[in-house]
Amino acid sequence: MPPASSSAGTPPRPDPATSPAPRASDPADVLEQSVQGSRRLSNLLVASAVSAGGAGFLLTSLSSRLGIDLLPIGHPASLAWVPQGLVMGAYGVAALLLALYLWSVISIDVGAGANRFDRSSGTATISRRGFRSLISFELPLREIQAVKVDVRDGLNPRRRLALRVQGRRDLPLTRVGEPLPLAELEQSGAELARFLKVPLEGV
Repeated sequence: MPPASSSAGTPPRPDPATSPAPRASDPADVLEQSVQGSRRLSNLLVASAVSAGGAGFLLTSLSSRLGIDLLPIGHPASLAWVPQGLVMGAYGVAALLLALYLWSVISIDVGAGANRFDRSSGTATISRRGFRSLISFELPLREIQAVKVDVRDGLNPRRRLALRVQGRRDLPLTRVGEPLPLAELEQSGAELARFLKVPLEGV
C-alpha cells in the first residue's frame, strides 16, 4: 500500500478566482461634498488687474528712463527718472511679484478638495490641495458632535460650515476667502446633519 501523501490532512487553500471580493461601501452610506479652491472668477479678476497695473507701472518707469513713450496713453517719457521713475518702477516690480504669486495659487488651485463621510467605515476624510502636496485628514465619525453654520456679518463677513468635534477645535468644511450664499450654506449643513444624525447648530 503506497504511503499517504503529506498534504492529506492540510485543508485546501481558497482559490483567489472564486473567493469573495472585499465588500464595497454602499453608495447610500457615503456623502461627498466638493470644495472649490482658488481657481474662481474673483481671483482671476484680481490677478488680471494686478498684472495689468504692475505692467503699467513698470512701462511708465522704463519710459521715464529711456525717454520714449512705451504706453499708448499719457506721456510717461516726460516724467523725471528721479524720483518719479524709480518709484513707479518699484511699484511695478512689487505688483508683478504679487501677480506671480496669485497666478501660482490659481494654477495649483490651492484649497480645492473634498469632504467625504463614510458610515460603513465610520470615518470622515477631509482633503485639501496645498502648495506642494495634497493634505488629507481622517476623523472618526463618532467624534463629531454637531454640524455648525457659522454666520458673521460686518466689515469682515464670514459664512462657513464647520464640524464640532469632541475634544478639538471646530473643523471648517467650506472654502475660505469668499462667503457662500446663506441658502446654499444652510442646505449643505442640513444635508450633512441628517446624514451624520447629529444636531445642526447656528440656524
